[in-house]
Amino acid sequence: MCDLEGTSKEHVPPLCLFPEPKDVKGLNFRNNLITVPSCEKHNAKKSNDDEFLLVAIAGIVGNNQLGYMQTITKVNRALRRKSSDFLGKSIMKNIKSGTKNINGYEFPVLFGNPDHERFLNCFEHIVYGLYFHEHQKRFAGEVSLLLGFIEHTQKDSQTFLEFCRKRFEMEDLRLEEKGQNPDVFKYQFCEPDVDGLIGFKLTFYGGTEVFGALIPEGKKPSYTLQDQILSMGLPIQYTLGDEKFQFNQNPDSNDNLHPLKKINK
Repeated sequence: MCDLEGTSKEHVPPLCLFPEPKDVKGLNFRNNLITVPSCEKHNAKKSNDDEFLLVAIAGIVGNNQLGYMQTITKVNRALRRKSSDFLGKSIMKNIKSGTKNINGYEFPVLFGNPDHERFLNCFEHIVYGLYFHEHQKRFAGEVSLLLGFIEHTQKDSQTFLEFCRKRFEMEDLRLEEKGQNPDVFKYQFCEPDVDGLIGFKLTFYGGTEVFGALIPEGKKPSYTLQDQILSMGLPIQYTLGDEKFQFNQNPDSNDNLHPLKKINK
């Protein structure tokens, strides 16, 4: 994250995301965890963010059984230590209870507006750490992120999310999934494209997805005519595999930015 001396080791992703054996019937999901050097400033600063990330993503609808186990054990213990309004003040705003149909069954869920900026900060740390782990050097540049587990109210943003998900599913990409405990966390890095951008995908508990790109310092993506039309707000359709993705179908919408600009929305 910086040029200061690394005085400690930091887990990437945070250690607390990996279940303790006592919570999963003695199973060990803390094998060969990734650690990277950290300065005192960045290590101490992010300790509260680690707990935030665990509480915020473990129980997301669509996660696997390990996410559920983390929610009813470690997350519940963390919530009991906090004040009664911790969830509504620190994790999600405007919380409402409801139900969601999953495979024909109705499950109780909570809806709300997440702390988007804090999410971006947490995942940015993880991506910088993974790059260091892969290349043994700091990444000089910025990280753009698209949170795949958030439902976007703007249609084009949600469509672009589905576009990214489809691209990573396509056979020609064939990216290696890395991570010694994939049911908890796994990641994929693309090869640099013609502009030097490195696409990536992070997956937590089998269902919480984060997409993004590492943009090297001094690099700017090259844009095609289609990209320019899209940024102008004109209707356009992209074909990816056997699916079509339509953007700017409503010219009066405020959601007419180029997808790369929408990544941080």
